[in-house]
Amino acid sequence: MNVVYGEAARLRATGVALWSTLVALACGGGLTLLLALTGPQNAQPPMPDIDTPEGVGIVLGIGTVLLFVPALIGTTAITSEYRHGTIGTTFLLAPRRGRVLTAKLAVYTVLGLTYGTIASLSALLALMVATWIRGIPLGVDVVDLAPALIQLSLAAAAYMLLGVGIGALARSPFVAIGVVLGYFLFVEYVLMMVPGVNAIYSFLPGGATASLTSFDFLTGAIASQTALTPAAMVSPMIGAAILVAYALVAAILAVFVPLRRDPR
Repeated sequence: MNVVYGEAARLRATGVALWSTLVALACGGGLTLLLALTGPQNAQPPMPDIDTPEGVGIVLGIGTVLLFVPALIGTTAITSEYRHGTIGTTFLLAPRRGRVLTAKLAVYTVLGLTYGTIASLSALLALMVATWIRGIPLGVDVVDLAPALIQLSLAAAAYMLLGVGIGALARSPFVAIGVVLGYFLFVEYVLMMVPGVNAIYSFLPGGATASLTSFDFLTGAIASQTALTPAAMVSPMIGAAILVAYALVAAILAVFVPLRRDPR
């Protein structure tokens, strides 16, 4: 437990926890408030407004596009330890690397859950503020949004672990950040536009998240622009299982790869 407390203290001391909180508020509450105040019905093409269940689902679902952010936080945090050499010092103070790396994994999982919870709750608050400002009712009961908010929180934790795994493999912050941004902002979208290949989208992290949250707006929008058949979605349970599998693989890499390498 002392190792876990030490890792948590290190995140607080380096400002990672604070910056994660601020970014979660911006990506969750800030984005949702902007979309809700602008009004989905004013988009091109027009979408249902937040006084309908469909409109609320779209506004909240668009937040999944920014799930690469917790992956980026995990990647940046773990690679910075290699860049500044602090991970070597940690291994000297606690020679049992497996215990240290497992502690790091536990702390980053909690950080991911915290990020997701803050982003989800701030998004809900933003929706309520937007309906109050615009003088319209929210399209669904707040209680009915609980499953979607929980799903987003869990997905953020999974993406955080994905980022940690990528960072542990790459070690270089520039390479790791490039991989995260390149994959989540480019590669997955390109794959959705390739006939035949887009069938695998539901088994990729982005597709699994879309299936988990039942948010197929992006796949539908891309299909309408390219005249392709929309990428198929799997059930939310299967989407959750796929996302968990990715998180477990990333966790295994984050623990076992550094065990066999010089930390310098």
